[in-house]
Amino acid sequence: MARSSRRASTWTISCLSFLLLVLFVSPAVTVKHHDFKRCEQSGFCKRNRALADSITEQGNPESSPYQLDAASIKFTDGRLEGSIIKTVQETGPIKLPLTVAFLDRGNVRVTIDEEKRRKGDIELRHGSIARKERYNEAGAWALTGAGLHAQKAASLKKISKDLTEVSWGRDHEFKALIHHTPFAVEFWSGEDKQVVFNSRGFMNVEHWRPKIDRPAADTNNSEQQVVNPTEDESTWWEETFGGNTDSKPKGPESVAMDIAFPGYGHVYGLAEHAGPLSLKQTRGGDGNYDQPYRMYNSDIFEYELDSPMTLYGSIPFMQAHKKDSTVGVFWLNAAETWVDIVKSTHDANPLTLGLTGGIVDTHTHWMSESGLLDVFVMLGQSPKELAKSYGELTGYTQLPAAFSIGYHQCRWNYVSDEDVKDVDRKFDKFNIPYDVIWLDIEYTDDKQYFTWDPLNFPDPISMEKQLDESERKLVAIIDPHIKNKAGYFVVDEMKSKDLAVKNKENNIFEGWCWPGSSHWIDAFNPAARAWWKTLFTYDRFKGTMHNVWLWNDMNEPSVFNGPEITMPRDNLHHGNWEHRDVHNINGMSFHNATYHALLERKKGEVRRPFVLTRSFYAGSQRTSAMWTGDNQANWEHLVASIPMILNQGVSGFPFAGADVGGFFGNPSKELQTRWYQAGIFYPFFRGHAHIDTRRREPYMLGEPYTSIMTKALRLRYMLLPAWYTVFHEASIDGYPIVRSQYYVHPEDEKGFELDDQFYLGSTGLLAKPVTTEGAESVDIYLSDNENYYDYFDYTMYSGGSKTHRVVAPLDKIPLLMQGGHIIPRKDRPRKSSGLMKWDPYTLVVVLNKNGEAEGTLYTDDGETFDYEQGAFIHRRFTLENGQMKSTDVATKGAKTASYLKTMIDVKVEKIIVVGAPAQWSKLDEVSVTAEGAKGSTSAELIYHGAVGGKAAWAVIRGPGTSIGEDWTISFSPGHDHKSEL
Repeated sequence: MARSSRRASTWTISCLSFLLLVLFVSPAVTVKHHDFKRCEQSGFCKRNRALADSITEQGNPESSPYQLDAASIKFTDGRLEGSIIKTVQETGPIKLPLTVAFLDRGNVRVTIDEEKRRKGDIELRHGSIARKERYNEAGAWALTGAGLHAQKAASLKKISKDLTEVSWGRDHEFKALIHHTPFAVEFWSGEDKQVVFNSRGFMNVEHWRPKIDRPAADTNNSEQQVVNPTEDESTWWEETFGGNTDSKPKGPESVAMDIAFPGYGHVYGLAEHAGPLSLKQTRGGDGNYDQPYRMYNSDIFEYELDSPMTLYGSIPFMQAHKKDSTVGVFWLNAAETWVDIVKSTHDANPLTLGLTGGIVDTHTHWMSESGLLDVFVMLGQSPKELAKSYGELTGYTQLPAAFSIGYHQCRWNYVSDEDVKDVDRKFDKFNIPYDVIWLDIEYTDDKQYFTWDPLNFPDPISMEKQLDESERKLVAIIDPHIKNKAGYFVVDEMKSKDLAVKNKENNIFEGWCWPGSSHWIDAFNPAARAWWKTLFTYDRFKGTMHNVWLWNDMNEPSVFNGPEITMPRDNLHHGNWEHRDVHNINGMSFHNATYHALLERKKGEVRRPFVLTRSFYAGSQRTSAMWTGDNQANWEHLVASIPMILNQGVSGFPFAGADVGGFFGNPSKELQTRWYQAGIFYPFFRGHAHIDTRRREPYMLGEPYTSIMTKALRLRYMLLPAWYTVFHEASIDGYPIVRSQYYVHPEDEKGFELDDQFYLGSTGLLAKPVTTEGAESVDIYLSDNENYYDYFDYTMYSGGSKTHRVVAPLDKIPLLMQGGHIIPRKDRPRKSSGLMKWDPYTLVVVLNKNGEAEGTLYTDDGETFDYEQGAFIHRRFTLENGQMKSTDVATKGAKTASYLKTMIDVKVEKIIVVGAPAQWSKLDEVSVTAEGAKGSTSAELIYHGAVGGKAAWAVIRGPGTSIGEDWTISFSPGHDHKSEL
């Protein structure tokens, strides 16, 4: 939710400065660039880019002043430790402790610290009480502990006095070549060099040095010589932007490294940015950016598209991909970070003189303001392997409550509890399914969180009870800024317990946000997190019950009168860490605290929490969903939403969505309809709108638009079993929920830049939403040599690197099914997902060219954590050699039997087979054998022959099998149908 002049005008204004603030935050047509830094306005980014340019111009990466001291190397149980010496003429050598840990899955962790700061052997300026060390706690927030154990079988070999080799892996298939002078590391997989550190000599660790106040020149002494510093110190000690001066008590302390990906022409990741999936170059050139990708979580008002400008969240994880190979880098740093990307082309064989098209190398340059130089390298073979590796390090997406993958209805704001009830009734009147309705900030009493407006929300419990009748939920917003008002119990407790963020003088920080004067909870403080839990209990957050969940907005944090609309960097958090050190983790610290608070609302009542966050970091996927922030109601933002959400999956945070319809502005009826058709494929699916927009609930548009949007919503609900199965896969393997072309077909170079079509997990469903005004068709590219079928009418399209025009009038969603898959769904329309719990299943079997198909289904109670004790169903379905089978792939636990008992009456009511062989036209029934049955039963088969370009299909009605048991359906025992397809 962005800043708004309308809402600002309702604040109680106590001083002229606040009036000026209101003018400052008035809406504009586009983002205010002057509010946010460019690289040349960020001192450390400018310095590191200048260093890179200087080395490039000299053409001498060997001039890098970093040397690994060979005598310092120690290698034990897969961990190399040593010292890098930085040569500095003015002060002498600087010692930088180095640790390299060789991990499972071909992963490596490289950490470089600074001895003086580590020992606290430095002096801070301005009497600051900030910590003297480099920030070293990012891993405590981002990492889970899994995948961090060094391989004891790793071995070290000294190649020469200047080169050390370490090999590791199951068959020692991975190796690192560590160059001593200058320090550089090559990471190899087999015979291929995959990643290189410091090959261009851009490594830079800005060591501590005291500020030397040089005497001013005597203008009366013409002979006086003024010694000029060898480096530009203009931003070393103070830095002013937007009227705020950063005191920088520790002086310059940035870290930087160039990281090369030899032979890789495409890189992905670095969420969150509003640009293409395949990241662009950033040093100029036709179609490229002139700025590095920036990661500094910010409240960007009406953000622009196709830009490397920072947004609300930061995940410094990058994948590099080429045909049949994927590697990655995770830059574990929570401070402001910039990343340059440059590509170069060279011939694989110099004798070809450019005739072969050349090999593309991607060179990246990572720069962070402070903290350790802490980098993970991941040498995977495929996007799936890399996702698994990254998920092991930072955690997998939490298996969400089932309701949260239904449809969410939101706007800023539903004005009263009666308004909410009316919207709820109208959804039912028009037979439109939804699961959650949301409340923005206006529900509170005078912007005081944990309270209700007594005039407009006098009876929130009655509102929640009405929702509960249809298994629906309410989500309410609570932000990290706490209104500074005497007598408000939350701020009074926070002050008395000393749990707020401090300013550089170590006094409670005061800034401006929605409530006016505000303080911010310091969620880095364990005591603050413990206190936060107490606020959500039903007896304290009065007016809430079990179906109320949470939205954490503005948690970058957004500070309306702060530099770059956030906190001053020299603010202080728990442990006296400066805000500059932890900025990008701030949002995660807050939504994590909310998630754990919701776990403990009532003793004995543990439900999977739902929390939506705007700001995030690596690891946020464990406890929240996200959305892409304050987008605009235009076609361009609809287009941009798809690569943004795909990139969230690449970056390990796949529970992602965009405001359907656009937050700012009023979409046309066509745009809103097409956006809903796209939105049903967002993992997080929410309609949202700004307070100044027209009401746009789906039933408001009139016909034919309401019916078309309702049809789309019902499709989302029919496919919820498939969605939930895909979410489960993400929760155990880290795979994206919606997957890009390169992810599913990593061998097909034609698809590496495609980011407007995508697959739903491993279901074989391929969607390409219409995102162009007036369009009535789309072109869908089919990579693999398999048959695809239109989801609705079974029109067949042949694959094999072909592009097909798919007709898509306004009431049609371009959606294909890839041959070889079995898709679970539920076909009975209901008001909400909770009311579908006991409904029977339909299985859609899409045969491949060999007459075979397979798929999975995962289901559990959708609410509790009982699945951790085996209370779930996980089935594998196959159809081959004339038989369809359901087999159990679940792991048994203490609660397996009791859960299966509750599901015994949930049946498979229908099986649809697309691409059914002609031989089946002679059948009118099939044989069904269920687990434990003494004999077989029969079920009706209805065959529909192929017509025109539409495939033949068959329906098996009423097989009567329980979804949780083994069973076999025989179409023609002993007969092989492959030859008939």
